[in-house]
Amino acid sequence: MTVSESKLIKISVLVMALFLFLPQTRHFFFAQGMRWAYLLLFSFALTYLATPVARRLARLFGILDRPQGRKIHATSTPLFGGVAVYGAFALVILFNFSFSYELKGVALGSTLIFLLGLIDDIHPLPAKLKLLVQLVAVGILIRYNVVLTFLPDGLLGLIGRWMMTALWVIGITNAMNFLDGMDGLATGLAAINGLFFTVVALQTGQPFMMFLSVALLGSCLGFLPYNFRARESASIFLGDAGSTFLGFSLASIAVMGDWAQDRLVNIAIPVLILGVPIFDMTFTTIVRVVSGQVKSLNQWLSFTGRDHFHHRLVDIGLGSRISVLIIYLAAVCLGFSALVLKGSTGADAVLILLQAGIIFFLIGYFMIFVKKQYIKIGREFEEVVQPNEPRPPAG
Repeated sequence: MTVSESKLIKISVLVMALFLFLPQTRHFFFAQGMRWAYLLLFSFALTYLATPVARRLARLFGILDRPQGRKIHATSTPLFGGVAVYGAFALVILFNFSFSYELKGVALGSTLIFLLGLIDDIHPLPAKLKLLVQLVAVGILIRYNVVLTFLPDGLLGLIGRWMMTALWVIGITNAMNFLDGMDGLATGLAAINGLFFTVVALQTGQPFMMFLSVALLGSCLGFLPYNFRARESASIFLGDAGSTFLGFSLASIAVMGDWAQDRLVNIAIPVLILGVPIFDMTFTTIVRVVSGQVKSLNQWLSFTGRDHFHHRLVDIGLGSRISVLIIYLAAVCLGFSALVLKGSTGADAVLILLQAGIIFFLIGYFMIFVKKQYIKIGREFEEVVQPNEPRPPAG
């Protein structure tokens, strides 16, 4: 894309944003029952325009992600992408002028997570402190009744709901952060998840859930052109502020939904939509524990390595771009499975979840097996090319 084409696109998006900002435009979309389209376009436009500004600020203040350790990018890259995504999301939600009690809880909790990630991008924080703040954010959700509700009533049921809500939200939040290791991966995956949550919300008549998911979708789509480019590497990263914000928001949207209100089987819907981050978190945790790399909660919190889903796909010979597209495809397939569940029986839900579990098990086994074969072949090749020298006789 030439400089003139890029400027023309930005001018066009700016004109669209100004048009959408007019009260008459908003009223027209709302009157036509197309609030979702308004929120989608407005969040896309704001993020698309805000991202270059965030990139310039990150360079100005030296907030860069420098290549080291498990990171695979070649050059130092600005980290304020999450500022653009969160800023556009927050403005669109405020400009929507329609709030529920639960929506306020998600907004407040996600804001705390964003601020935590932003501080961590500027000055790395201890893993225990981050976990503590994440628990506080979960407490905000619980205070605003954003809690998993499929357990029975009573004291034990209440405690169980709180614990499962914390496990779910913190797990998805960190899983999305861990998946933010390749250009476009976390952003594109969050956009796909947001799309399917939006569709389900529209189908089931859950407007406040739709407001959050469609604004999240538009914000991710507005950021993606800078983060997943055809011929160049990403010009800006989400940073922890962006990836943890996306993970927390998606997890909270899933909890916010009325999945088990009429049929318990519907609980499987958010599990399938968020199947990729759930698989990655579960798979890497099991491998690390079995291999002895992680022996305590503190080690699990602070451990970093190149053993996530996307890393393993690259290690078996797939390029980073192909690996990202494969993970996109997996997320889309799981999303379609979730839509199929609507109106299905309990047996259908069990079969679909079993199918997804078997597929992910085979993917995990295949990745480990192929990597071991590569290592074995590499060692055999080294022995052929450079045979061991004969040992001198003893004595």
